Amino acid sequence: MEVLVAYGTVEGHTRKIASRVAERIESRGHQVVLVDLREPGFAVPGRFDAAILCGPIHIGRYPEPLVRFAHDFAPALNEKPSALITVSLGIASEHEDERREAQGFATQLCERTGWAPVMRHDAAGALKYVEYDFFKRWIMRRIARHE
Repeated sequence: MEVLVAYGTVEGHTRKIASRVAERIESRGHQVVLVDLREPGFAVPGRFDAAILCGPIHIGRYPEPLVRFAHDFAPALNEKPSALITVSLGIASEHEDERREAQGFATQLCERTGWAPVMRHDAAGALKYVEYDFFKRWIMRRIARHE
């Protein structure tokens, strides 16, 4: 089986998750093509047996390359088994309304693009304080303190 694992990333954490997913699939004897959706190249879902798209939520939305890819290839993605992995800090929140909001992003993406993945998974995001500029670090610390 040949599986497409495609990801959109902002800070690199989703790339790590997608790479780990690809490693697990390969360890089960399947072939995997790992693709950054900023430059998808030949990654046309119709030529694969299955597809997994991974994307983070930043400022309430997925990266545009992921949204565009899901929209453009929705018919091909819907013909074969496919899955969506959403990476979000909100999914690990102690507040039920924030977790529910984080889970709703996948539904919104599917409605917007016409893609209907067979499986969805929510993964907790990462706080990378040392990589943030002063302003972003200040905002993220305030959010983390709230949690």
